[in-house]
Amino acid sequence: GASVFHRPKEKAVHADTARMNFARGGGGDHMALLRCYRDWSELSSYSAQWCFENYVQVKSMKKARDVREQLEGLCERVEIDPTTSLDKKDGNKIRNDDDDDAAATTGESNNFDPILKAITSGFFYNTAKLSKNGDYQTIKQHRTVHIHPSSVLAKTQEELPQPWLVYFELAFTSKEFMRQVAPIKPDWLIEIAPHFYQESDVLDARKKKMPKQRK
Repeated sequence: GASVFHRPKEKAVHADTARMNFARGGGGDHMALLRCYRDWSELSSYSAQWCFENYVQVKSMKKARDVREQLEGLCERVEIDPTTSLDKKDGNKIRNDDDDDAAATTGESNNFDPILKAITSGFFYNTAKLSKNGDYQTIKQHRTVHIHPSSVLAKTQEELPQPWLVYFELAFTSKEFMRQVAPIKPDWLIEIAPHFYQESDVLDARKKKMPKQRK
């Protein structure tokens, strides 16, 4: 994710603004990346000039397109429509997502929750929650971690802190930073990984109030 966006020193403010435009609507870094790809593919028809204007690395976008095409090919081989998803709330009902594309792009939570839930299913081990003192702690190891400054959530953390997060990896510098983070719901962890999480791990999320914001 970090290699997708270009941040030249002489135009850092413009680059940061362009990146935050993709974060509008919420969903953290993963949804920002998805909006970036959709704008590139649907609004600009894979334009290199669009990448230049939005401080996006065109090589990274082309690589993402290649991976997406491979995944589409795999879906075709096993006869799965890539535009559908299974909603457990509707039992075995298959829902077509074409009508949800525009809403997901704008970031309505009821549309991108399934995407974040899918990401969580792959990275359920990499989760953290906001502690009483305002820092994040990994749920199982109780290690103090921080949102990486490059994350879109780092810009909004003071005004709207997210109580539970999933992250792609930890970066070790002066502190332990979470890279590529997204907000999640604690109940997902019990549903996705009951072999790893217990009710006690998310119990406080249901009974306790959010930690007070730092002044």
